[in-house]
Order: sequence, then structure tokens, then C-alpha cells
Amino acid sequence: MAWWREATFGMFIHWGLYSIPGRGEWVMNRENIPVAEYEQFAWQFNPRHCDPRAWVRLGREAGMGYMVLTTKHHEGFCLWDSKLTDFTSVKTAAKRDFVREYAEACRAEGLKVGFYFSLLDWHHPDGDGRGIEDPAARRRFVDFVHGQVRELMSNYGRVDILWYDVPWPYSPEEWRAVELNAMARELQPHILINNRSGLPEDFGTPEQHVKAEGAGRDWESCMTLNDNWGYRRGDVNWKDARAVVQLLGECARGGGNLLLNVGPNPDGLIPAESIRILREVGAWLRINGEAIYGSQRAGVGWTNFGLMTVKGTTLYLLIDKWSGPDLTVGRISGTARNARLLAGGRSVALRQEGPRIHLSGLPEHMPELPFTVIAIEFEEVPTHASGPSCIWPNYAWGDPLKSPTDGKE
Repeated sequence: MAWWREATFGMFIHWGLYSIPGRGEWVMNRENIPVAEYEQFAWQFNPRHCDPRAWVRLGREAGMGYMVLTTKHHEGFCLWDSKLTDFTSVKTAAKRDFVREYAEACRAEGLKVGFYFSLLDWHHPDGDGRGIEDPAARRRFVDFVHGQVRELMSNYGRVDILWYDVPWPYSPEEWRAVELNAMARELQPHILINNRSGLPEDFGTPEQHVKAEGAGRDWESCMTLNDNWGYRRGDVNWKDARAVVQLLGECARGGGNLLLNVGPNPDGLIPAESIRILREVGAWLRINGEAIYGSQRAGVGWTNFGLMTVKGTTLYLLIDKWSGPDLTVGRISGTARNARLLAGGRSVALRQEGPRIHLSGLPEHMPELPFTVIAIEFEEVPTHASGPSCIWPNYAWGDPLKSPTDGKE
């Protein structure tokens, strides 16, 4: 898990036939489109300007360490040369193996390779849940799924992440998930597997929110950059660079990762607004990345200026509410040695009074947007200093990721 924990930030790519109607990745289900009608999109799917290398270069520019591509979403359309179905990008209009192009691009640019694979399949004749009542149908479908995972694990070089989705409607036993994942690990000994085959495996996957798993458990929040995973015309509800950095900081504070999604259009081009936002985030990370990459679960509480992350014996203050030349950090246990601004490396005057750390001589105006970061070096790992609170005197600070107002009106 070492490289994954250090990477902290990855790109999720949702791309498939659903990009053509441009109404989101669940369009087949939401609009009750019959299989035969939906199949016609495969003969329109011919993205002549699609360049997976451009996707990966953007990920690298954004400060990401790995990518995860939807090799097959719930629609059942395969972006690789599957021998188990004709519903693939190789056997229809595009005549291209996008999974191969993507995997080769990741390796060429030095990013880790992740494959998303939906267990749910609306296209397969046995993929509609009939196997609940028909064991033969379930066996056929589960064999098909195992066969496709074997193809992905066998034919595309080293794969670093296997990212399952939607184990409905079967139990892990019915999916033969232990056998499935053992096969993946035999073919790809270094692979990391998420928890969506119904088994815990290597990491949890909170979706559209940030929530740390239990102590000692790795996790990754997957989030959209607007309101949809797949390309949707007219969805302009973009998270700006500040919101993305906020999410990165929250994930880093909990010792987790952020997998941030983009949805290329039918031609395989990532929307211009996504590109702009990711480049802004990347520019910030090039200066302040040490506050994010490889952060550990922080045993520190909440602040009134932004948030805090911890790596080793360094506490990082991510400040978006700048209050001028002086700043006080409270409830910190540990002996502070020095402080510095990450932007420019300028030293900051520091004075400590027990659990209170006073910083002075800061710039009058916030020097870096959307967050300015101050690193404070300690003699030991900084933790939260327990003690009475004038607001919530009975609140137990055992979980620094939980707000003191949670559950209170």
C-alpha cells in the first residue's frame, strides 16, 4: 500500500456509450432504454480525437499519482478487446482497444494503472438479477464476470488497482468473490483491490463524501467534479479549485485518498472546465503538496482557520480564513520547534504556551490562494491536547474527524 498512501490523489475517468446522449452514466436505466436500442450507440461511438495520453498528462499536471478508468460500466460496453462479448469498442465503430491505449499511456507518463469494472451489467442477458431465482442463469453470469476480470488481469501488463462496483444482486459467496480476487492476485501479485466485490480487501470507498474508515483501515473518497460521473451536457455545477483542495485536505487529515472524477465527452475529450480546475489544483500542489501527499491519520482536532494535516512530526496548517499577522493554534500536544510558510519557505516567529501555539509576523494579506500552508515542526508527533472546553465541556475528542457538534442541535 505504500505507493498508494503516498500518492493520495487519483483521477477517476467515467467514459462509455453514455457520453453520446450526454445525460449521465445511468441513462440506459433511468430512461428504460431497451438493449437493442442502446446497442446502436456503439456504432456512433467513434472518438477520432481521443488521446488517453492527454488524460494521463492532465492527471500528472494536476498532481495525481494514479488513474482509474471505467473499463466497463453498468451499460456492459467494454472498452477492451473482450472475447466474451461483441459489445466492445474493438468490435464496433471505433475499432480501438482503449484500455490498452490507456494502460500504455499511464506507464509512459509514470502514473499507476487502475481498472474500474462493474459487476452489474445491464446488457448481458443474465445480468438483470434473474439469477436470484435461477441458479443456472447466475452461474452463467458469474462465469462471464470471472472471465472478463481474467482478461483484464492477463492481457494489459501490470495493473495496480482493481476497482469493482455494484455487487448487486448477489452475495460475495454467490459472486465467488474469494475465488475471483484470488485469481486477480495470482495474475497481478502487486494489485490493490477495493471493497466493492462484497469483501473488505485493501481499501474502503466512501462515495460523494469524506469519511475515514476505522483505525488501521485504508480508504479513498471517490467524488465527482460536477454533479455527474459520466458526461452530461448542461451540468455546470463545478467544484472550484478551493473545494477540491478542501477535499484533499480532509482526506489527507484522515489518512485517506481522493479519487476525483472527470467525464470525457463522446470524442474522448475532457471538458475544458475540468481541465482548468485540475490545473489550478496542480499549481497549488506543486507548492504545498508536502501538506497532502503521504499524510497520516491526524490526531488533531478542529480549527477556526481551515484544517490541519500531519506527516511524521510536522503539523500543517491549511488556512483559508486569514486573520492578518498573528495566528493562534490551540489544543495541540507536543513541543513545537519552528514554523515556516510553504510558499517561499519563509520562517515564522513561534511562541508556545502549553497547548497554545502563537505565530506572529505573518503577512498582512493571505499570500497563497485558495489555502496558505504553514508547517510547524515538533519534537514528537503532534496530537490533540485534551482538556475542558467552554463550549462542549463533556465532548470526548477521541475521534478528531468528528465535529464536536455532530449529533447536537
